[in-house]
Parts: sequence; C-alpha cells; structure tokens
Amino acid sequence: MGLKVNGVVFLVLTMWVLVVVSRESKAVNNRSVTYDGRALIIDGMRRVLFSGSIHYPRSTPEMWPSLIAKAKEGGIDVIQTYVFWNGHEPIQGQYNFEGRFDLVRFIKEIQAQGLYVSLRIGPFIEAEWQYGGLPFWLHDVPGMTFRCNNEPFKYHMQRFVTKIVDMMKAESLFYPQGGPIIISQIENEYQNVEPAFHELGPPYVKWAASMAVSLNTGVPWLMCKQDDAPDPVINACNGLSCGETWSGPNSPNKPALWTENWTNNFAFQKYGTQPRNRPAKELAFTAALFIAKMNGSFVNYYMYHGGTNFGRTASPYVTTSYYDLAPLDEYGLVWQPTWAHLKELHAAVKQSSQSLLYGTYSNFSLGYLKEAHVFQTKSDCVAFLVNFNLHGNADVQFRNKKYQLPARSVIILSQCNKIIFNTAEVTTQGSTRSSKVLQSFNDASKWSWTSDKIPDFYDGKFTNKLLDQLSTTKDATDYLWYITRYNSTSEGSNQVLHVESAAHVIHAFVNYKLVGRAHGNDKDPSATLDANFVPNKGENTISLLSVMVGSPDAGAHLERKYTGVHTVKVDGTDRHSNQIDLSNQVWSYEVGRYGEQHKIYSKEGSTRVQWRKDSLQNSRNQPLRWYKTIFDLPDGSDPVALNLASMGKGEVWVNGESIGRYWVSLKAPNGQPSQALYHVPRSFLEPSGNFLVLFEEEGGNPLEITVNTISVTNMQRNDDEHSIPAQSSYQTEYNVTIGG
Repeated sequence: MGLKVNGVVFLVLTMWVLVVVSRESKAVNNRSVTYDGRALIIDGMRRVLFSGSIHYPRSTPEMWPSLIAKAKEGGIDVIQTYVFWNGHEPIQGQYNFEGRFDLVRFIKEIQAQGLYVSLRIGPFIEAEWQYGGLPFWLHDVPGMTFRCNNEPFKYHMQRFVTKIVDMMKAESLFYPQGGPIIISQIENEYQNVEPAFHELGPPYVKWAASMAVSLNTGVPWLMCKQDDAPDPVINACNGLSCGETWSGPNSPNKPALWTENWTNNFAFQKYGTQPRNRPAKELAFTAALFIAKMNGSFVNYYMYHGGTNFGRTASPYVTTSYYDLAPLDEYGLVWQPTWAHLKELHAAVKQSSQSLLYGTYSNFSLGYLKEAHVFQTKSDCVAFLVNFNLHGNADVQFRNKKYQLPARSVIILSQCNKIIFNTAEVTTQGSTRSSKVLQSFNDASKWSWTSDKIPDFYDGKFTNKLLDQLSTTKDATDYLWYITRYNSTSEGSNQVLHVESAAHVIHAFVNYKLVGRAHGNDKDPSATLDANFVPNKGENTISLLSVMVGSPDAGAHLERKYTGVHTVKVDGTDRHSNQIDLSNQVWSYEVGRYGEQHKIYSKEGSTRVQWRKDSLQNSRNQPLRWYKTIFDLPDGSDPVALNLASMGKGEVWVNGESIGRYWVSLKAPNGQPSQALYHVPRSFLEPSGNFLVLFEEEGGNPLEITVNTISVTNMQRNDDEHSIPAQSSYQTEYNVTIGG
C-alpha cells in the first residue's frame, strides 16, 4: 500500500514539475527579437536603443560591474562588444575564456544589470587590435587567404563563429532563451576591402550571411559598412555622422542602425599624435540627427569606455590608452560633460519614443541649411529642428512659433512646441583630471638592472635572405634580431649603414656598439636608417634589432603583408661609392629579446639572470636595459597609474602582467608625449611588494618614475568643451613615499 501511495505521489509530483517547466519554457519562448523598417522589435514592441561599446579584454573583470552600472545610469540600454578570436584561440584548438577574456562572465554581468548585448562576433574585427583579432596561426594554414571565398578561411571562420554561438546557447544568453543578446554581427566593414578580392568577394559576403543565419540564434544579424548585406542580415553604418553620410538601409523592411558613432574625432590616438577631442555637443548633434533624418532607432557610441590595450594587443602605433576621451575614460571615471549631455539626450528621445516609433514621419525645409523632421501620432508629436550651418545661429519659424537654432544644432520639441533638448546647450560642467603622486622611485638603491643580450652571429638560425618579421616571430613578440658579417678593407674611415624596414623601429649595432636608431610614425610607419660608423679592418658584425609596435589590423590580404627589414647596404660617406649590398647574403636571426625569452619580467623568471645594483646612474639612458623594483599598493580606491615620462620606449610589467607598451620619447606636435601615464588596474596589485619591471629600448631614467592615483573633478566652465586631458598636463599633487 505504501509503495502504491508513493507511486501516486511521485506521479503527481512529476506532472506538477512538467507543468511548471512547460509554463517557464513557454514564457521564455515568448521572448523574441525581430525587426521591421522602423526598429528592432523586442517582445512585439519597437524599441529606440542607445548602446555603448565596452570591450571586455580592455578592462578587468573587477571593473566590469562599475562600468556597466555607469553606462546604465547614463541612459545606455545595450552594451556592445567585439569577440576577440586571437585572445580566445591563441593556439589552434586551445581556447582561453578566463580572466579578461571571460566572455560569458562579462555578458552575465550585463544581464544582471538589466541591459541588452550587441555581440559583434566578426571574427575579423579590426578594432585597433593585434592582427585585427585574427589568430596568427591562420597565416600558416596551407592555401590560406583571409576574408574571401577561400575554403581554408571559411572553414576556420565557421568553426570559431559556431563555437561562440554554441557557447552562448549553452549558457542561455540569446534573448529568446532568456538571455540579454538581442543582435549579433558577422564580418566587419568588409565593403572597405571587398574590391581587392575581385570575384572572391561577393560570394564570401553571401556565404558569411548565410552561415550566420543558419546558426539559428533567434536574434537578427547585422553587417556594418556592407551596403549589400544579404537578406535577412541588416546593413549598418559606422562613422562620424551617419545622418549625413549614409545612404541608409538596403531594404524598406530593415531598420536604420548605427553601430559606431566615434567618441573621438577620427577615432583612436596613436603615438606621436595629440588627443582629438570630440565635443559633447557634436556627439549629441550627430546622434539626434541620425534619429531624426534616418528614422534611426539604434545608436552605438564607439567607445563608451575604451580602456587599456594591455600587453601587445594594440595595432601599429596605437597608444596603450584607448579612446580615453569617451564618456567613461580609460580608468572608468565619468568624463564630463560628455556623459551627462548624452544622458540628457537619451532621456529626451525616450520621452518621445512612441511618436518616433509609431508616428507618421514628415520632413521639410526651414530655409537654407535648416530642416524640420516631424513624427506625429493622433495623440502625440515630436519635432527635430536642425541647423547644419557650422558657424551661424539661425532664427526659424515652426508651427507659428519662433525658435533660435545655434550653429550646428538640433533642438527636440515635445508635442512639437516645447523644447526639451538642445544639442548645442551643454549645461554640465566639464571634468578636470588630477594625478596625485603617492610614491617615487628616486632611491637608486631600490633598483636593480641588467642588460639584454645582443646575440652573436652564431647564436641564431641561418638564412641567405632577410626574413619577413611576422612570419618568423609568429607575432609572439615585437622583436627580431637580424645579424650578419662582412669584411671591410678600409680602416679608420667612415662608412654608412643604410637600412630600410617595413617594421616600425630599427636599432643598429656594429661590432656590438649602437650606431643609430630610426623609427616611422603614424603617417609613414616604415623605418629608414642611415648611420655613420667606423668599421674594423677585416670582419665586422652588424646586428639589427627590428621592432614592431603592433601588428597590422586593417586592409586586404593581411596574410601577404611584408614586415621587417628588407634592405641593408654599407657604403662610404658618398652613398654611391663602394656600396656593398648585404640584403641577400647569409643572415642569422633570433626571435625576441633574451630577457623576454626567459620571462625575467616575472618573479620566478627574474632569478634566471644576474641583476646589478651598482652604477645605476651610469646605466641610465643606455639602450636595451631591464629595470626592476618593488612598490606598495596606494591607499584608497582611486585608479592607479605609473608616470613614465622620464623613460623612452619599451614595455612595463607589474607582478608579471604587462600593462602595455610605452613610447614617451615619440612626441606629439605640441612637444609632449602622447601618453605618459599608464594604467595599472588595482586587481593587478598586492598590498605590498608589487614587482615592477621595465624593458627600456632607447634609454631612460627610472629614478623619475612615480606611482600616481587618478581622480576627476568637475571644475571647468560648461562652454570649455574642447579642453583635453593631455597626458602631460594633468593637475599634479604630491604625497610622496620615497624609494618605492
């Protein structure tokens, strides 16, 4: 009898569980994302969405909750991110989804804070990221041609995209499953390079779209900068002002989406350049214009938080600090007035969302360079009045009322008669960023140093030509040594070493002594060197340290791009006399620096070399030097940075974590370094004994390095939007602990 009762109870419980599961499943299944010609449609309702780009590897997991919360407070609905293939699969078949690359954790944090996700899988992403996000091992796959109708590339691309989609499905992260992902992107700005692939381009576009759709994510797919994106994939715009430059969706059934509204003028900063601020009023103008003129319903700010290019992840010449002038700066601090002005725009637009999404649209001229865009329902109305004139205010009449439009502005009228937002009126005070010096390293006794080794001709591998650098290093290091020998019949007379390189920096040594260095710049990245030297009579050794400051991330046929030294000649002071071309003779080469190979930037690896504590004063300003010391965690919660203004060029590590390349010797046109302060996330630090290591290529003074904390206060006048927080002009306070 007991068994029978238990069986009945079990049956009843089972049926109850099935009913509950069925109801929950039905609730999840009712979640949907579709689109029409007006907007993305979430659960049957059109939505106006403001999105902000935050890239998970450019910050730390400890920073993610605060960044997302500040974005939400700023009126952001969606967090947009790329997926970084070479970060996730650095070695073929070996995956990394940990730490800064924990994509699932990042998306779940967004979900926990009630925001949506736009997932740009690519997997080519550009993004000013190492090799455009492609893992370098693809380069060595037989028969490989990137990003075209090439079977090896399509195989690996589909394999990775499928892995990401399957991972998202397994965690129920697509919106119909109950997750936050409402849209995904395949490829990236392919239209820019498609002509270079001739007949292999169009079939690839169709294949990529079809492959993505076949993965059945339940959410729409988009292609940015691809005007002929095949149905049902949505074509989207990237640029400074898509309301003025874009032709619009390629179908009346697709919404107008803006995937990149750049928050810096002409995008990212490079070494040797000054930051290019984009005023808050200009960002607001372009966003409002897109909504009004293009019936836009999705605007993404690229970047909303740029973050840090840790390690070697930046592309050529790009600073370690990325999009520092975004609404949330590199450190995650709110940057005003941009953050608040955009928040006000978002609120004004959402206040009128019913009219924007369901009203009848009309537009007409208000005079030269002036327009009205009107969205009218039976019960509501919103109008956008636009003045395109860059320099002059305009008086206009709209529906029997007069309005003054400032130069290059949009005013938004609720009920078509009440001003609720003016893009040109910035009411929030601007930010001033302060840098407080908390620790100094000016006690020479606290430093140790060692020299990196210049390889001998017989140390390396041999070849009878100059090798392509990336093909040789596999993009695992910035450095490649080229070494050769030649005989000179002259003694005591000057000769000239002439080197041409498609890398970015050359350090030239003759008989193990530095004779010269050269570098390119953001406009002409290649390096050319002419260095005078006096040879020995007989055999001479030429050692060239070739340096990449980031691997290429853009353009067609990345797999074919030559990098590294390609021409080496020796001649007399008159280049046309007694010239010896060494380009095709026997060369030895060695990948990476000696200290890098032995990981002496880590505590464990540092024991593999002998460090010196003597003669630091004489060691300063010498090339190819490693320096190490320790320091304690600064008190408080303010972000931490190292001021490296006294150094030249190299890389810096804290507790074995690379915080990125530095290059303070390459000055901007104003004579200041492009970046002097380098972010050290607090999560990298221990309470005491933090292990600081620098590799200095050129020569610098480590005794002037300081540990700083960064803070922001709102002190500038509201109209001083163009003030830029140049790295060298922070307000600096001193509260110094000597010696680290």
